[in-house]
Amino acid sequence: MATKAAALKKKPEKTYEFAWTGTDRRGKKIKGVMRAANDALVRADLRRQGVTPIKVQKQFRLSFGKQKITPGDIAVFSRQLATMMKAGVPLVQALDIVGKGHANAAMQEMILTIKADIEGGTSLTNALRKHPLYFDDLFCNLVEAGEHAGVLETLLDRIATYKEKTESIKKKIKKALFYPTAVIVVGIIVTAILLIFVVPTFEELFKGFGAELPAFTQLVIDLSRFIRDYWWAILLGLAATVIILSNLWKRSPKFREIIDRAMLKAPVFGPILNKSALARFARTTSTMFAAGVPMVEALDSVAGATGSIVYGNAVKEMRDDIATGQSLRLAMEQQRLFPHMVKQMVAIGEESGALDEMLGKVADFYEEEVDNAVDSLSSLLEPLIMAILGVLVGGLVVAMYLPIFKLGSVV
Repeated sequence: MATKAAALKKKPEKTYEFAWTGTDRRGKKIKGVMRAANDALVRADLRRQGVTPIKVQKQFRLSFGKQKITPGDIAVFSRQLATMMKAGVPLVQALDIVGKGHANAAMQEMILTIKADIEGGTSLTNALRKHPLYFDDLFCNLVEAGEHAGVLETLLDRIATYKEKTESIKKKIKKALFYPTAVIVVGIIVTAILLIFVVPTFEELFKGFGAELPAFTQLVIDLSRFIRDYWWAILLGLAATVIILSNLWKRSPKFREIIDRAMLKAPVFGPILNKSALARFARTTSTMFAAGVPMVEALDSVAGATGSIVYGNAVKEMRDDIATGQSLRLAMEQQRLFPHMVKQMVAIGEESGALDEMLGKVADFYEEEVDNAVDSLSSLLEPLIMAILGVLVGGLVVAMYLPIFKLGSVV
């Protein structure tokens, strides 16, 4: 009973935004916005600050579903908290300022919940562990190391830098994949529209010719008929394929590994994905090792941070090898995934006692490589995509005009 009462006591009260108008000590009219559970608390807080409230009104906002908390929100939160703590702001006050000032209502609610837990006597690490969807083991382990060593603000700064770097890499990869995917999807839609609405018009025209149509034209007309007659079967087939593949992705680790391995070996995107995984591996390992986290324990978190199942499995095998007494370099040698340069940098780092610094340099190198690869990929794919669109749309146009050219030559 007492435990239940304590849990209820710790639960933060729901807050709302109130727009207020009042006068300061000099009688000057001022206004602002404040979050609180009710208007009475707003008035009381204003009076404590020397403001005489005139009007306090609850703000109502139209909301179409709750905002999601993104990895970008977590990165910004890490940087804000690190900056405030380095400036000497106490943790609870820093969380209050960051939470109340956040534009995302879901993020605001979570931060204020963390603040309430800390006020109730919970450590920051345990408060963060209550939100595993947003704060992974790596984040929590680094915070725990900072709390134990008394250098929380330094570790938060490293976490913020790590999060910003990894988010930057993710954005670059998405940028590289989005443009060609979007253009190809548009090309397929345009082709479908031509086959469904334009080709039948030409088909009616060709019926009056009374002559045999060219094979290419007949093929396009047959394809158009098939799509018009069996569009429902095509849609059902596509939907079934998407559902089956998504279920396989969720439930079959082996299927995910096969797809991931195939993507890493893809001719154009594969090198970028490999460099991205290497950059994340090096950046995460460097950050964890610099924080004083033991290598075996650090690699547990690194495995999930590489963004690749193949690299993640390799890191787990490396962790097992290191647990038996091997060096990191020897463990990497057995995986055949890591370039010679990475292994040599790790060897130098282990010999000189500056492994975190060497891995940081490796991460910087591969992050720059990903950046350059994405830029060059955009310029490389643009003419290739235009050629594909030209073949799709131009091929349909040529197919429709071939009978007209043939008729013209006969005349």
